[in-house]
Amino acid sequence: MNATPIPRPVVGLTLDLEAPGGYSKFPWYALRQNYCASVAEAGGLPLALPHETALVPEMVARIDGLIVTGGAFDVDPALFGDTDRHEAVSLKPGRTDFELTVTRAALAAGKPVLGICGGEQLLNVVLGGTLIQHIPDAVPGALQHEQPNPRDQAGHEVEIVPGTRLAAIVGTARMAVNSAHHQAVRKVGPGIVVNARAPDGVIEGIEDPSRPFCIGVEWHPEFLIDTGDRKLLAAFIAACAGSAAA
Repeated sequence: MNATPIPRPVVGLTLDLEAPGGYSKFPWYALRQNYCASVAEAGGLPLALPHETALVPEMVARIDGLIVTGGAFDVDPALFGDTDRHEAVSLKPGRTDFELTVTRAALAAGKPVLGICGGEQLLNVVLGGTLIQHIPDAVPGALQHEQPNPRDQAGHEVEIVPGTRLAAIVGTARMAVNSAHHQAVRKVGPGIVVNARAPDGVIEGIEDPSRPFCIGVEWHPEFLIDTGDRKLLAAFIAACAGSAAA
């Protein structure tokens, strides 16, 4: 008799929200296909989460882990204590409000969380950290963190910090990553650890060692550019499976 297949852990992914135009004359959600494809390939069941903030408790009860995705917008500087806003900063308040709420709820419930690019930045703010509003104006000699070459290619390498959870997962000292951001972590929150840096010193990854799985990376592992990307997603899905079994 065949054994019953083990259900895939359910992974919630946050959606982008676009203004009318293009796909629809009305506001519409968006999510790149490879976010869902990479989760499915790693063994998870991807589930897109609409910005229904009132339903967050029910969403978090039904998912086994959360991916906070990236997007072409920024976290409001007022949320991390800055009194001014750089001219390059672009906001999507409705999306940010939802992502703040669902991330806080997932962390409070002990669910695994993976923040990607802007999702890593939001995760750092949730954990009590601050952000650089515009890298070119804040980091002398900075790399091109908004790479000119296609996003499915590497833009630069990052150094993985020894002794971190990320280092244990990827098993290497360096990774080749894509780069599509103009903001970055300035200061991590209390107890939060930096797990990756770019050659120019820009923080490329963070983690909370006090939680079962709470990692943010500035690059996009869903493109599977480096072997470490696949390992990171596999470790996240394994943590989600553990959450489902708990």
